Parts: sequence; structure tokens; C-alpha cells
Amino acid sequence: MDVYYYLAVGAALLALLSAVILAKQVSSQAEGTDRMKEIALAIREGANAFLWAEYKILAVFIVVLFGVISFAMGLVAAIAFVIGAVSSILAGYFGMNIATKANVRTANAAKEHGMLRALSIAFSGGAVTGLSVVGLGLLGVGTIFYVTGDPNVLFDYGLGVSSIALFARVGGGIYTKAADVGADLVGKVEAGIPEDDPRNPAVIADNVGDNVGDVAGMGADLFESYVVSIISAISLGVVTFQTEGGAFPLLLAAVGILASVLGTILVRFSKQQNPKRALDIGTYFSGGIVVIGALILSNFLFGSLNPGFAVVSGLAAGILIGILTEVYTSAEFKSVKKIAKQSETGAATNIISGLAVGMSSVTVPLLLICAAIFVSYEVSGLYGIALAALGMLSTTGITVAVDAYGPIADNAGGIAEMSGMDSSVREITDELDAVGNTTAAVGKGFAIGSAALTAVSLFVSYAEAVDLDAISILEPRVMIGLFIGGMMPFLFSAFTMQSVGKAAFEMIEEVRRQFRTMPGIMEGTTKPDYKKCVAISTKAALKEMLAPGLIAIATPVVVGLTLGVQALGGTLAGALVTGVMMAIFMANSGGAWDNAKKFIEQGNHGGKGSEAHKASVVGDTVGDPFKDTSGPSLNTLIKLMSIIALVFAPIFMSRGSLL
Repeated sequence: MDVYYYLAVGAALLALLSAVILAKQVSSQAEGTDRMKEIALAIREGANAFLWAEYKILAVFIVVLFGVISFAMGLVAAIAFVIGAVSSILAGYFGMNIATKANVRTANAAKEHGMLRALSIAFSGGAVTGLSVVGLGLLGVGTIFYVTGDPNVLFDYGLGVSSIALFARVGGGIYTKAADVGADLVGKVEAGIPEDDPRNPAVIADNVGDNVGDVAGMGADLFESYVVSIISAISLGVVTFQTEGGAFPLLLAAVGILASVLGTILVRFSKQQNPKRALDIGTYFSGGIVVIGALILSNFLFGSLNPGFAVVSGLAAGILIGILTEVYTSAEFKSVKKIAKQSETGAATNIISGLAVGMSSVTVPLLLICAAIFVSYEVSGLYGIALAALGMLSTTGITVAVDAYGPIADNAGGIAEMSGMDSSVREITDELDAVGNTTAAVGKGFAIGSAALTAVSLFVSYAEAVDLDAISILEPRVMIGLFIGGMMPFLFSAFTMQSVGKAAFEMIEEVRRQFRTMPGIMEGTTKPDYKKCVAISTKAALKEMLAPGLIAIATPVVVGLTLGVQALGGTLAGALVTGVMMAIFMANSGGAWDNAKKFIEQGNHGGKGSEAHKASVVGDTVGDPFKDTSGPSLNTLIKLMSIIALVFAPIFMSRGSLL
């Protein structure tokens, strides 16, 4: 086992070293004019202030749960939990820190050198996030497994990762969408000024939100998926194949890191003037390396290609789900164009059309997930399902890089607008941003698909842990658990949507107040109070993230203690089914609304300022918390509930049900 561990850790260190090199290269680039530096500094300070305030709250949570786990499960389990929590925090922070440096440098590169240099810097910033995620994840899992030799301790590590990921996703999502909704509704619709106009008091908060939500929050989210998929595969592999079964996931993750590093190099030095094509080449190249590596490792360790085929089934499903997400959310296809057309008759028809697109988009991705489960089980049993989840996440390094590139490009466009750069610069950043919107939507589809397969593999691990061969839905307690689990994504989404609504209400009132009482803002003679809007988003996000997070943690514990392990199995199944469907629906509706608005802004259906445009802005603001707060948070919800069930399974079994 030693040699397998050293190979895995070597790959993890390669990822972290590559991230450091890229971060230094990005930081060495010129920032541009004093005005650009001033705006970038305001964004960076706002993002850091929010994260440090969030981490202070999470530190209290970590200490409390450390005590609970120490008492209930032992000191080793508690230490593993803390390591997981800290790793998750670092994964998000490293990515956000470089993103707030890459944004202004991307804008300046667009001005000084053109598309290729701007793309390289924006992608390099995203790659720091991606490589930090896989490097920290594999290093943590591999080291804990090697030191303890106990797969069960890995679930305690996973609990720390999942807990922080949920709060990071929810908190960051509330922050960014409160600012975004306030900036759009008052700025675009009421005041009639462009997006990222420096006269909009919420514009800095909006750009800060891109970093804390779409970089730090997303990084923590996919860090969790990546780590948990490896943990589940190791756990089931050790039971099924002993040493080889535990080694295969570690080595596969190492191959994925190597593939991501090579794919990153390919994108950075690509001569493609089309940003999307350059990103696609790197992604598919990495996927091809993983396919070859999985089959070679499978034959070497097991003398069979079957485990490798399970990996390929998951990877193929992930790629196809990403393509389908683009079909439903890109303006190149009819779904988005239909929403844009419906906007001509007002906001109501825009929203109706967007909801329909989101609902219809659920079908094929779910069938692909079902196909991956079927194929992987047929070739490798329950272990194969876990390998399919890991296969989908094997290229996480470059997938996160492509996803994190989006908010960096978005910020670059904002800085270009606020600093009054030439329209030719904004054309470059707008093209980068348009591709970023598509990659973000594809990234969300990928995250949802991987969350579904990971949750299924965790469900299998839970069944193994509590000795469940089957769960009968005819058993009343199981039926109760099923309904409770099915209800959870709706209750959770209600909390997060209401939180965005409350925060956005306060933001809108503040922006209106500044426009009303400071007339010099619109004339360009008075500087808006940006800090007030940043403070509103920060305060609201920190306050509102607690309730949904605590509900997610408490529910499986309460069900397990009161109704027993079979009922808890029903709860996990119910949450998995409705959670995946809700997540796909929300993410794709939101993405489609967003790109319908941008399609109109390109001059279609009346262009900017038209009635169709105003209707599309309303639809987009409804979709904002769909795609960037509630939808992505559901991925973490279903995995966190499963992890909690696994960690506390021994207590549930020993005490039995109270009812």
C-alpha cells in the first residue's frame, strides 16, 4: 500500500505546486491604471472581509462539533473532522484570493495584448482554484487513510468537508444574489443604466459576490464532491477487494490530477481565438487521459477492465450532462431563444417559459445518471457505482478551472466598465464573460450529476454500515422517512430563497435611497456609498446561512435517533430523488433566464432598454437565486445528510429508535 500512497501524494503535491506557480505568474502581470487598481482593491477587500467574518462564525461551529464528535466517536474522529473542515476552508480561500487578483489583470491584458493573453490569465486564475481543490483533497484523504488504515475515519474527515461546503455555498450564494438582484432591478430597470455602471451603488458588492459565491463557494462545493467520492470508493473497495480496492480510487485520482495539469497547460498555450473551443480542447483532452489511465489501472490491479468501464460510464455521463446543460442554457439553442421571444409580452411569459425549460431539462440528465448506475453496477457491483461517481469527478481539476474562469472574466468586464476603458476592451471581456456564463452552467450540471452519483454511493456505504440488505417502503417508518427526506430540499430551498429575498429587499431600498438623496450620483459628480451595500450583503449572508445549515445537519440525526436506521435510509433516498431533480430544474431555469437576457442585450427583440429587455431582467433576477444559491446548495445538502448518517450510524444502531 505504501507505494500507492506515495504515488497519490506525489500527484497531490504536483497539483499544489502547479497552483503556486500559476498564482505567481498571474500576480506578476500588470494591473493597469490607478482607477483599475482602486476598483480591484475595493472588490478584494470586500471579498476578504466577508470570508474572514464567515470563518469566525464557522470556527465556533467547528469547535462545538469537535467536542460533540470527541465525546460520541472519539478523539481521532474529531481530529479528522477538523482537518476536513480546515481543508475545505483553504480550498475556497486559495481560489478566491487569486481570483481577486486575476480579474484586474485580465482586464488590463485585454487592453494591452488582446484576447489570447486575457484568456490565459483568466483561465490561470481559475486553474489555481481547480488544482488547489484536487491537491488538498487527495492529500487529505490519502494521508488520513495511510496513517489510520481505517476507511471509517475518512467519513469523519468528509463530515468536516461537507459541513463547511454547505455554509460556504449558502453564505456565498446569499451574498452574491442579494447584490446582483439589487443592482439589476434598480440599476437596469429603474435607473436605466448599464450593468457594472460605476454609478450603481451595488456594483462593487455585485462583483464581490462573484468571488465569494462563484469561486470560494463553488470551490468548497466541488472540493466536497471530489473528496467524498474518493472516500466512498475507498470504503466500498476495501470491503470488496481489500488493498487493491482501496488503492484504485487513490491512483485514479492521481491520474485525474495529471490529466488536469496537462489539460491546463494545453489551454494556457492554445492559439485558439475562440475561448470556448480552447476550454473544450483542454477538458476533453483531460477526459481522454483519464479513460486510458482508468483502463490500464483496472487491468493492472484487478486483472479485469470492468472497474475501468465503471469509471468510464460515470465520466461519459458527466460529459453528456454538461453538453445537455449547454443545450438548455446557451443562447445558441432554441430553449433560450424561446424565452427571449416570450419576453416581448412581459415578465410573466418570460418566467413561465423559463420554468418550463427548467422542468423539461430534468428528464435526460436523470436518465443518463440511471444509465451510469446501471452500467457501473453490472460491471462491478456496488463498488462500480462509487467508481462511476469518482469517474465523473476524476477531471475535477480542470472542470473547476473552467468554472472558476467565469467569475474572473465577469469581474474583468465589470472593472473595464467601471474604469471607463475603451469599448474594444469591453468587447473582449464580454466575449470571455459570455463563454464564462456557459461554462458556469455546464459546471453546475456537472456538479449536480456528480452529486447524484456520489450520494448514491454514500447511500450504499450507509447500507453497508448499518447492515441493511433492503428497505421496504411498505414499512410505515420507512415511508415517514421517505416523505421527510423528499420534503427537505423544498424546505431548504424555501429558506435560501427567502434569505435572498430579504437581503435583496434591503439592498434595493438602499440603492433607491442613494439615488433619491444623492442626485449627484447620476450626474457623475458624487461617488456612491459602495461600502454600505457591501455591508448589507455581508450581514445578510452571515445571518441567513445559519438556519438552513443547521436544519440540514439536525434532520438525519433526529430521524436516526427517533425512527431508526431503516427510516433514516428512507430519508436519504427521498432527499436524493427530489434534491437532484430540484437542483437540475433550478440551475437550468436560472441559466436559461440569464442567457435570454444577454441574447436580448445583443440587439435581439428590441435590445437594451426595450420592454422585452426589462422583462428579461425580471426573469433573470428570479433565476439568480435559483442557479447560484438554492440549486447549487442542494448538491451539498444531499451529500451532507448522507455523511452525517454514516458518521453517526454506530450510535443509531446501538440505541435503536425512540419511537
